[in-house]
Amino acid sequence: MGSWIKLKPESGVTIAAWRADPAGTPRGGIVVIQEIFGVNSHIRSICEGYAADGFSVIAPALFDRYEKGVELGYTPPDIEHGRALKGKAGIDAALMDVASAREALKGSGKIGVVGYCWGGYVTWISASRLSGIACAVPYYGGGMLEAVEEKPRCGVMAHFGELDTGIPVAGVRKFAAAHPEVQVFIYPANHGFGCDQRGAYDPPSAKLARERTLAFFREHIG
Repeated sequence: MGSWIKLKPESGVTIAAWRADPAGTPRGGIVVIQEIFGVNSHIRSICEGYAADGFSVIAPALFDRYEKGVELGYTPPDIEHGRALKGKAGIDAALMDVASAREALKGSGKIGVVGYCWGGYVTWISASRLSGIACAVPYYGGGMLEAVEEKPRCGVMAHFGELDTGIPVAGVRKFAAAHPEVQVFIYPANHGFGCDQRGAYDPPSAKLARERTLAFFREHIG
């Protein structure tokens, strides 16, 4: 079972993070990057799942810079709250927080990153701008299509839903064509299909995406 820890990404800044570790020697480390809903029970369950697969895992609370202890659900007011916080969150600060989690995991071996929704976008930018990342897996990363010019420095696997109106599938195909080095998978599902707490949850797509992601991590991390 994981627990809350503190990270200090820069002088004078402290953020919370959820850390989960395997029972034995870790295969490597994984940074899990939140959606706009904070490090909520869904994100923590993802951490626990990858820890059970043998990885040390940290999910930094990227909204702690703007509001402490954010843990939202999926109602319209929650979505509005999360979007407002995302509007305050700069990518440079998010990258510092991801880098802080990466540093905290260094003793675990090679480090991968996985993120969801806004966290998928942060994952994509992390793959391009941060060192020390062995691989990255963005899920339905909002903003990725507008950041197509980014050039990843590590292996990337990306998951999208073809029914996602916020990330049009035609744009996803253009993104894939622009980045033949990225493994892009499109599922018969909507945005958020990997979250079992949302109405858009699609069990077959979620299962397949996770299987592919786990195999990717084992290939690139250990």
